[in-house]
Amino acid sequence: MSKVKEVQRAQHHVPDLLKATHATTAANANEYLPNADAEKAPKPSWARQSIPNFPQLSEFEVVRHFTKLSQLNHSIDGGMYPLGSCTMKYNPRINEEVAAMPRFSHMHPYLPQQNVQGTLEVMYLLQQALMDITGMKGCSLHPAAGAQGELAGVKMIRKYHDEKGQTQKKVILVPDSAHGTNPATAALSGFSVKTLNSNADGIITLDEIKDKMDETVAGLMITVPNTLGIFEKEIKEIAGFLHAHDALLYCDGANLNAMVGQVHILNMGVDVMHINLHKTFSTPHGGGGPGSGPVVVSDRLLPYMPNPQVIKKQDGTYALADVEKSIGKYRGFYGNFGMFIRALCYIYAFGRNKLSDISETAVLNANYIKHHLRDFYDLPYTSRTLHEAVFSDKLQQKQNKVKTMDIAKRLMDFGYHPPTVYFPLVVDGALMIEPTESESKAELDRFIATMQQIAQEAKEDPDKVKTAPHRTGIKRLDETLAARKPVLTWNPDEV
Repeated sequence: MSKVKEVQRAQHHVPDLLKATHATTAANANEYLPNADAEKAPKPSWARQSIPNFPQLSEFEVVRHFTKLSQLNHSIDGGMYPLGSCTMKYNPRINEEVAAMPRFSHMHPYLPQQNVQGTLEVMYLLQQALMDITGMKGCSLHPAAGAQGELAGVKMIRKYHDEKGQTQKKVILVPDSAHGTNPATAALSGFSVKTLNSNADGIITLDEIKDKMDETVAGLMITVPNTLGIFEKEIKEIAGFLHAHDALLYCDGANLNAMVGQVHILNMGVDVMHINLHKTFSTPHGGGGPGSGPVVVSDRLLPYMPNPQVIKKQDGTYALADVEKSIGKYRGFYGNFGMFIRALCYIYAFGRNKLSDISETAVLNANYIKHHLRDFYDLPYTSRTLHEAVFSDKLQQKQNKVKTMDIAKRLMDFGYHPPTVYFPLVVDGALMIEPTESESKAELDRFIATMQQIAQEAKEDPDKVKTAPHRTGIKRLDETLAARKPVLTWNPDEV
């Protein structure tokens, strides 16, 4: 096994960088700007007697500082980003080019509908594309992210039961492998949650549903494939059983990348699903947004969709229309429109007949990694997996008490973002790896060799792994302290 080289970041001492860029301020820490002449002001009391100790920096110092900080960051443009269940694929530049066209980017949301026909057409075409891909009967683009898409979907389930006078239906079933947003969304929508236990193969069975079913169950939230990367093979039977008890099926679309172009979600019995455009359809992650989480629905929930909808009139023009029993409005104006353009570009780049290439390549890449790492890391579930593989630190813990977090930190020394760690919760010390369809075989081979080398280090030189990272701008942080007591402002005392 050839040794993989570590990667040295361009700038790796942030404290020194801060000291350099704030040198002017440090030298003049006790100097203040002169008091403003406020004698002619209407209210002299408005004038401050002193001003805070603002940083005194030139434009060049600021530009250089933030440029160097940007070089410390990791992005999909800089290297593989194997975060499981996040689908960190490449964001094609043509998407950005089209989204930046002035007739899109300069469009004001208050313009009359007759003046924004191109904007409405983009939205209508994306609605139709998402319905075509999933087989569902309706689509709303309004939700601003996956979690808000979940909220809209579960609120529609709530409205469905309320309209039928079924106020006793106050329970949502959620698997133990679910994303944390699922039970949170159910609770926020006024439901209580019952947890379903996965079996030894990592899936939910119809028998488990039957055991939890009663007249209070309003629906089931389930991710397909689940967060272990395993397809829920009893999903159609589960859907039929739920519908027989007038309960609805919510599908979390977080892992749609494993199935796009392969299956119509409607044929699985799904009543509502959110789609993460920033996962499956290549719109950017990061920077705090904007995300986009459209919802698609079956006939059962069409009357309750968020308002407004984009429709195509008989004369060929586009307009906004409301549905009478809607759950309401979930986003101002048209939603995160820039993401709609990017997603539509991505879908049209593949076309109807080639969308399946996305899922086929994503599944192939994940299974290639799984095959080559299964002898180096514990594989808690041996079931066939799709777009991601979940390992654990069981072998490394047994050898030298090397933990998942140690492995993740060491991976950073080789220029990779760590995989998702300690999730799903049904796997102790989980390492969840999702390469997406973006990565070449050469990059997959380098990643595999790196993971194999780290496994060897954990066995022969565990301290090297336990103290990683060694070559990043910032070494190990006290992550608990950083989360609980964040310092988000400049402080001259720390220069």
